[in-house]
Amino acid sequence: MQKLHSLLLLFSVAITSAVLLSSCSGGASGATGWSYNDSENGGFQKLPYIGQETGPGLVFVEGGTFTMGQVEDDLTGAWDNIPRRVTVSSFYMDEVEVTNFSWLEYLFWLNRVYGDGYPEIVQRAKPDTLVWRDPRAYNEPYVNYYLRHPAYRDYPVVGVSWLQANDFCKWRTDRVNEQIMVREGFLVHNPTGQVDDSYFSTEAYLDGQYEEAAKAADGIKDLRPNGVGYRNVAMTDGILLPDYRLPTEAEWEYAALSLIGNSGEELITSRRTYPWDGHYVRNDDSRGKFYGEINANFVRARGDYMGVAGALNDNADVTAPVYSYAPNDYGLYNMAGNVSEWVMDVYRPGTMQDAQEFRPFRGNVFSTKLLDSEGNVTDKLDYVEYDIASIEVYIANYEEETEGRLTNEGQNLIDNLKSKMESANEDMDVKRVEEAMTKMDEALDLIEESEAPCAPDLRRGWVTNIVNTPGQMRYREVTVEENLERRNYKMADNIDYLDGDLESSIFFDQSEDADDLVYDYGATSLVNDHVRVYKGGSWNDRVYWIIPGTRRFLAEDQSSSTIGFRCAMTRVGSPRGNAMGNN
Repeated sequence: MQKLHSLLLLFSVAITSAVLLSSCSGGASGATGWSYNDSENGGFQKLPYIGQETGPGLVFVEGGTFTMGQVEDDLTGAWDNIPRRVTVSSFYMDEVEVTNFSWLEYLFWLNRVYGDGYPEIVQRAKPDTLVWRDPRAYNEPYVNYYLRHPAYRDYPVVGVSWLQANDFCKWRTDRVNEQIMVREGFLVHNPTGQVDDSYFSTEAYLDGQYEEAAKAADGIKDLRPNGVGYRNVAMTDGILLPDYRLPTEAEWEYAALSLIGNSGEELITSRRTYPWDGHYVRNDDSRGKFYGEINANFVRARGDYMGVAGALNDNADVTAPVYSYAPNDYGLYNMAGNVSEWVMDVYRPGTMQDAQEFRPFRGNVFSTKLLDSEGNVTDKLDYVEYDIASIEVYIANYEEETEGRLTNEGQNLIDNLKSKMESANEDMDVKRVEEAMTKMDEALDLIEESEAPCAPDLRRGWVTNIVNTPGQMRYREVTVEENLERRNYKMADNIDYLDGDLESSIFFDQSEDADDLVYDYGATSLVNDHVRVYKGGSWNDRVYWIIPGTRRFLAEDQSSSTIGFRCAMTRVGSPRGNAMGNN
C-alpha cells in the first residue's frame, strides 16, 4: 500500500501539475494567509505530497531503542562492543546483499560512459577476484567464474572494498533518480548522450548543471511573475529520493536483530542472540516445513562448510544465493552468515562508550560545496581528480620493493613520473587544481605509452587513487574559521573526536600528531582513520561471528572473499512509515 500511494503521488505530479499549479488549489499559508500556487501572489508553490517512495530493492525498517553491542561472552577478549542502549531512527535497507549481477550492471554502465575517455575509472571499480586465492587450497574456479558466470549472478558480490561500495551507492542514487525522472515524464532516457561528464547526476541536476538535450519536458510550471515558463524539479517537490548509502553500524545491528518481532506495548519481551528467536542455529519451529534446518550460511564445525552429501546442512559451500534461508522479522535476508557486510563507521575500540545515544556514528567529515567568487556553486568536474600524496607514497614503496631489479627504461619512467608529480604539487600549492590534474593525466599517459615491464604496476597507483570522477560536484572540507560561532562542531574532520585526537592522547604534550601515537598504526595496532567496521559472520566463519553485536575491521581500500555489502537510505518524515498514514 505504501508503494502504491507513492506511485500515485508521483503520477499525479506529472499528469496534473499543469492544472494544479495554474490555480489556487494548493491552499493558503498558515503563516501569511497568502494562497499557494498563485502567480498573482508571487507563485510560491506547494505540490501534493503523501510520503517517501520506497526505492528499488529496499525494505522499511522502523527505528527505536535497543541495546547495542555484546549479548554473550566476548570470546575474543577485545572489549570493543560493551553494551550500550541507543536509539536508531527509521530507515530503509536492502532486502538482500548486493549481487554479482548488480555489480556487472554497474561495470557495464561505467564502461559505456567512461570506457573510451577514462578506462582507469572502469578498472578502479572492478572487484578483486584474486581474494579467492589461498596458498593451501584450490580456489581458482572462483577466481575465474564467481563474478561473471551466470550460475553466480544471484550470489553476493565480494572482493569489493569499502571505497568501491561507496562509489556504487552514489551511482545507484543517480540511476534510481534518473529512472524516476524518466517515469514521470521529465526526462527521456538517452544512453547515446551519456559520455564522460554528460550523464544524469542528482546533485548536478539540482544545481542546474544538467542540460541534457533529452529532456522530455521543460519541468514544472514556474508560477513566478518573472518566471521563464518552467523550472527544474527541486528537492522541495518530493519527487527525488534521498541518497543510497552504507548503513551505519548501529543501523545494521538494529536491523539484524529485528526486535520488532519480539516487542509489544512498548516492551521488548525477550532478547535475541541471533536474528531469530531462541539460542539454536537450526530452525526449531516444529510446525514449519523448515524444522531442523540450518538458519544461516556459516561453518558449523571444524572442516564442515556444507554438511554431508545427501543432506547438506546449509546447502552452500561458499556463499549462497541472496534469497537463501528465511528472512528476519523486517524481511531482510542473510543478516547472519553468507557474507560479512561493510558499514559506514570508522573503527574505534571505544565506540560503544564514546558515541552519542541517538543515531550513534563515528566517521563524520563535514564538507560543503565549492563556491566561486560570486557565491555560486562551481561547475561540476570535467576531469579526473587524483590523490597525489597517496600516489607518491605508492611510487616510493614500489621503488623500495624493486630496488636493484628495475630496468633502465623502468627507472627512467619513474623519474619522469616524479617530475610530473612535483610540478603538479606546485600547482596544488597555489590552488590550480585543474592544471595539477592535467599533469597527473599526462603522467598516466607516460605510463600507458611505456613498454617498461613495471608500467602495469605503476598504472595501478593511479587507478587506486582516483578520488573524484567527471560529472561529480566539487566539495571542500569546512574550515575552523567559518565555524567560529558554532557550538555543535568546529572542524571538518571529526573521526578522531575524543578518541585519537590531541585531547584524548596520553602524549598530548609531546606531539602535534597525537593520533599517530594513540594507536601506533603498523607497530602496535592496525587502527587508524582509514579502517572501517564490517559486521556479521560469513560462509567462512564460526557461529560466534553471526551474532549481530560482534564487530571487526579492515582498511577501507582492502577487500575479502568473505565481505560484501548492502545499501541503506534515510527515512524522511514520519518514523512510522507511509503505511501508518503519517508523513
